[in-house]
Amino acid sequence: MTGTASASARRITDALLEECGRTYAAEAGIRLRDTPQPLYQLLVLSHLLSARIRASVAVAAARALFAHGMRTPRRMADATWQQRVDALGEGGYRRYDERTSTQLGEGAGLVLDVWKGDLRRLRAEADGDTEALRAGLRRVQGIGPAGADIFVREVQAVWPETGFWVGAKGLQGAERLGLPTSTGRLADMARDRDRAAFAAALVRAALDRETAETVREAALARS
Repeated sequence: MTGTASASARRITDALLEECGRTYAAEAGIRLRDTPQPLYQLLVLSHLLSARIRASVAVAAARALFAHGMRTPRRMADATWQQRVDALGEGGYRRYDERTSTQLGEGAGLVLDVWKGDLRRLRAEADGDTEALRAGLRRVQGIGPAGADIFVREVQAVWPETGFWVGAKGLQGAERLGLPTSTGRLADMARDRDRAAFAAALVRAALDRETAETVREAALARS
């Protein structure tokens, strides 16, 4: 990367973080820490975000589930199917609400049975192997490759052994912004920054063309 191109990339990165440098966990009200409850909440959010539905709706649905007390796998499993459906509907998550309610109940049961309600046990099983972590996540009902990517992308804030993780959608955002589309080069740009927020911001640019245009205009104004 030339000096000029590097300066341009830095301006875009600065503008991107200023415009939308917030994780989806933060947007959903999750105070992410390496403790069982917020990690489970992130799993729920990753499940909801992975569906073909607007991210804002998925975040609102997660907030509604948590507001109704379904913040732990035990509380999620103990809720009735209808209670979960109603909370999802309250958040506007109506297209997949019935199937998702079933999956959330079954997934909570698996987390309780396999990891005793504590996803740090999955972290220990993976032992620093991100692919093993993603495979473990995909055991949970409703968590496919996209959901596993989302979880790893967000959890890197507290599980640094994942390395910098941006996922396919983040790379699309980088391309739209004119940034490098190499994970390694993006990792260099994320150094000394909030990696999870940077990755989430790239995803937001991929999902919303107007956001990307706003970032590019703000970056030009900095030159």
